[in-house]
Amino acid sequence: MNNAHTVRWIQPLSAPLNVSVAVPGSKSITNRALLMAAFATGTSRLSGVLQSDDTSVFTEAIQALGFHVSLDAEVGSCSVTGSGGGVPLPSASIWCGSAGTASRFLLAAVATARGVYQMDASAQMRSRPIGPLLESLTAQGSIITTSEGSFPLTLEAKGLRGGRIELGHGDESSQYLSSLLMAAPMAQSPMIIETDLSVSRPYVDMTIRMMEAFGVRVERNDYQRFSVVPGVYQARDYVVEADASTASYFFGAAAVSGGTVWVPKLRRGASLQGDLGLLSVLEQMGCVVEDGADSVRVTGPERLRGVCVDMGDISDTVMTLACVAPYADGPTTMERIGHIRLKESDRIMAVADGLQRMGIQSEIGEDFLRVFPGEPRGAVIETFDDHRIAMAFSIMGLVTPGVGISDPECVAKTCPEFYDLLSELY
Repeated sequence: MNNAHTVRWIQPLSAPLNVSVAVPGSKSITNRALLMAAFATGTSRLSGVLQSDDTSVFTEAIQALGFHVSLDAEVGSCSVTGSGGGVPLPSASIWCGSAGTASRFLLAAVATARGVYQMDASAQMRSRPIGPLLESLTAQGSIITTSEGSFPLTLEAKGLRGGRIELGHGDESSQYLSSLLMAAPMAQSPMIIETDLSVSRPYVDMTIRMMEAFGVRVERNDYQRFSVVPGVYQARDYVVEADASTASYFFGAAAVSGGTVWVPKLRRGASLQGDLGLLSVLEQMGCVVEDGADSVRVTGPERLRGVCVDMGDISDTVMTLACVAPYADGPTTMERIGHIRLKESDRIMAVADGLQRMGIQSEIGEDFLRVFPGEPRGAVIETFDDHRIAMAFSIMGLVTPGVGISDPECVAKTCPEFYDLLSELY
């Protein structure tokens, strides 16, 4: 069957929400933990790992490099036998699929080796920028052959020299910085990375906190200067927390329906994930957010309030907020989001397209999206092969009849069981 012609119709809720949803593990944490465990001394056991297209691509890629990973899918855990700092095989063919974390993180990791590696990715990933990272690795001694400045490419790795790297303004992707930081302990001398990161900063905080959990310290000056001395990651047992980005859709369901949803294995103040910042936005809109010992509970109000919010650090939840916004009493404006045009789709345009199909007016700029309140009508939503578009517009289908999601299988990128979880709301 051609997925482009598949439509999944979302059934509206018939009763008030009062439900717990067990969201799977964080993609961002899972892939970082896999990489650090692979380069560590000893064997790590990771529990709560996400099993999705992106994490499968990442796991298969590090296995292709010669690292040993044993997955127990039934209990959602895996053991990783670390190499103690080196890439086991001197040559390999690496497939990165459509995974941004795999493509960026593995480029820097492979550059720490000494050998020749073929790397390729999906057409979607080939269109996403990686130029600044390629330039940084070339300056470190790698020889990279590519005809289009992206994938497919050949990387002749000669190890990382260390020293000073200028990464520019960093707006395109915090993943460049995270990839270099995670590879830095394997460099021949201390590495100093200078940048001016202004968006997606919590992902860099996550990287640094996880590096420290695996035994490597990062010295930093805010988000401008980072220093890592050569060292070796240490194996450990690590628990992956629930995915805050995926949880946002269920928090959004509570918001638009006026019901209550709680998600276990997440807690503000203890989480590594910046996307829990959406909870503060929902509070501004009138939701009640309650923090439990190991969970978060959201209850929607009788009427949501429109807000104006800086989303630069929580941009993976822009789509969620955009699909909550039509049910508010006034416009909702999301600012500092220009970088999301370079994700799996041009997410500003994709959201505006979906809202227009449902009769909702929006206004877009290079760096903002404004959504006006209205009475949404049913429509088939084009997902542009973007998992977050599919999941976000499913929220609207819970309260607006006649919403269909085109190519719903794209949710497998980060949450294959999304529609099973959604069915638990009924």
